Amino acid sequence: MSNQKLGILAVVAAVMVLWAAVQSRLSSRGGARVSGPSYLIQGLDPADINSITVGYGDDAVQIKRQGGRFVVANEAGYPADPKQINDLITKSLDVKTTEVYTDKPENHEELEVTEEKARHVVKFFKEDGSLLTGVVVGKSQEAGQSTFVRQAGDDTVWLSESSPYFRSRGLDYVNQEIVSVKREDVNAVTVTTPDGAYTLRPKEGGDGVIFEGLPDGKKLKESDAKSVFGALTSLRFDDVNQPGEIEGVSFDHLYVCRLDDSTEYKLNLGKKGDKTYLICEAKYTDTTPVTKKLNEVETEEQLKAKEARLLADEKAQKFTLRHKGWVYQVPEWKAKYLTQKREDLLEDVEEETPAEEPAPAEVTPAGPAVEPNAVTVPAAPPAEPNVADPNA
Repeated sequence: MSNQKLGILAVVAAVMVLWAAVQSRLSSRGGARVSGPSYLIQGLDPADINSITVGYGDDAVQIKRQGGRFVVANEAGYPADPKQINDLITKSLDVKTTEVYTDKPENHEELEVTEEKARHVVKFFKEDGSLLTGVVVGKSQEAGQSTFVRQAGDDTVWLSESSPYFRSRGLDYVNQEIVSVKREDVNAVTVTTPDGAYTLRPKEGGDGVIFEGLPDGKKLKESDAKSVFGALTSLRFDDVNQPGEIEGVSFDHLYVCRLDDSTEYKLNLGKKGDKTYLICEAKYTDTTPVTKKLNEVETEEQLKAKEARLLADEKAQKFTLRHKGWVYQVPEWKAKYLTQKREDLLEDVEEETPAEEPAPAEVTPAGPAVEPNAVTVPAAPPAEPNVADPNA
């Protein structure tokens, strides 16, 4: 056989070995194949979603549809934040794949796309409890460029363009803000504790605070007073409960914040152990009827003023309706200022000690002043009188 034929056979043999290796590799992956970028979940109607789980097992977040809205079962059935639910659905639908990696379930554990080992698991269910769809996010490839993902209920594992991130706490899916007011809109703050009550008001021209009826010999701790006065500029909760879940709490502290527009926020607070609980409501205190006389022509300013009053009244009612029936646990650093005692805001005025007068200097009797190294010059004799010579 010629050398040329032997060379051709060698090349063919090398190609066959390479092809066999590739086939073995594809077989172990379950037949990877390139497909154009596509979405993992092909269509999902949010109206079909009755419940959602995020995570796995006992630690999973349970979100359920109730009365036309979603609630977070892990957080006492507190209403879910629509924005967070929309983001959760959108992120699930936005998972984009590039190619199939394997369709064999025995490879799932190694790729960490089993629900027990997955980085994220999101599942959507129908009203009858059956699975609609979901996303299981596994580990990233060694190069870190792609992530292994699969659709819940499907054995096929895909490579995704990026690694989606899903929040994993129940509180992540609720609006934790209780109230947020602008400090410049606050007219007065009154704090009542078992030790007494006090009222703070804004100081004109600046961000200072005035303590009403400041006792003689006392001065206000400015920094703490500002924190008490502005406690509602951003008030959030750490946990939420229904009233029956909290026992043995005496709500013996009251924080009342009045705004310039006649809105009044009232917060009742109580402690149990190292936790502070809060219940709240709001009301619009201007009871003057919003009316219009027959044939009365109102200016644009008058119409805006009436509209502002109606909107403030509506806002207060919505606030009370939203928070009615809930007991919030607030962070301790914030609770400190909502329940600050009167005496903790005041301190004694330091009395000014009069400056001591310097002791009088010792006086030495004066002697003749002699200049150092002075030379005594004898006095000149008196000049003779200038008398004219009579014989001249």
